[in-house]
Amino acid sequence: MEYGGVAGAGRVTEHELRREMVRIGRLMWERGYVAATDGNLSARLGSNRLLVTPSGLSKGFLSADDLVVVRLDGKPLAGYRGRGRRPSSEIAMHLAVYAQRPEVGAVIHAHPPLAVAFSIAGVSLARCVLPEVIVTLGAIPTTGYATPGTKEVPESIKQAIAGYDAIILAHHGSLTVGDTLWEAYLRLEKVEHTAQITLAAQQLGRVHTLPPEAVDKLIVKRNALLQQMGRATCEGCTVCETLGVGPIQSAKQVR
Repeated sequence: MEYGGVAGAGRVTEHELRREMVRIGRLMWERGYVAATDGNLSARLGSNRLLVTPSGLSKGFLSADDLVVVRLDGKPLAGYRGRGRRPSSEIAMHLAVYAQRPEVGAVIHAHPPLAVAFSIAGVSLARCVLPEVIVTLGAIPTTGYATPGTKEVPESIKQAIAGYDAIILAHHGSLTVGDTLWEAYLRLEKVEHTAQITLAAQQLGRVHTLPPEAVDKLIVKRNALLQQMGRATCEGCTVCETLGVGPIQSAKQVR
């Protein structure tokens, strides 16, 4: 059977999607974005099912048969529980994303070290520093802290994930979404790469943000990209004002 109920996701078989999820899980582990049994991935199987990684297994050593198929309420389908595995303990976070954003085809939760470290240090990555981040992601906001594996997590991401495709969960990890698993994974790479560049700039002296007129030009380019994807455009970066989360410093505070 073929799947691909999300615009832009293309049509792939369940077998192909399982192989892709295993490959991306391995990449995440190899590049240090997850350790031990951390992290979880999911992708749509048509309009009413999801393929998800199981609880308690390293993402670097999954097999296609380990993956679990669940309904949109998170319950495993009879006959589709990968080797008797349970779906990820963070399944509620994934379900919340799919419910809030029907166009999303895949979700990845990881623990990229530097990006998480920035949240622990109370420094936001939502700064207008890198042109490619502004154009492709808009910003990388940080949510307030929520206890992992609880209902607090899906509640904590609602405001940020509504307008952004890559966010940081304070003291916890990252959440990236996309039309496909590969798109969600590449956004994860961009999050950690942004953290690496920002840290290097801080070590060399100071992080200089782009001037407002430069940001305005990049917002025009971003809006053109959003229009191509059929998504709502933005008037400018308001992440610091709309997603204030206590100890996380805004761009204005750390310029």
